[in-house]
Amino acid sequence: MKISKSDIHHHLKTRMHQRGITFKELKTTINKDWAAEDVKEGTFGKTFVFTYNSYWEDRFYEEKEVTVYYKIKGEKIILLTARARYGKGFKKGVE
Repeated sequence: MKISKSDIHHHLKTRMHQRGITFKELKTTINKDWAAEDVKEGTFGKTFVFTYNSYWEDRFYEEKEVTVYYKIKGEKIILLTARARYGKGFKKGVE
């Protein structure tokens, strides 16, 4: 799916910044993904686990799991929110 920075509304930009998610990670998650398991009816979600090997909020983490939630209206994707979890050994789906 194609997304551009103009597809990201102010609320989502704020959440991405708070959660340490980059635009590149958002795009990768949407396009190299597996279905998120915790979506609500009528909503879609994609999850991807990145090698991180860096610090987040003063703690070192090996991996970052990013999940993006969205809806599809016609031919357009409507991004709802994104979340990140930091750690290691996250379950990886099938690409």
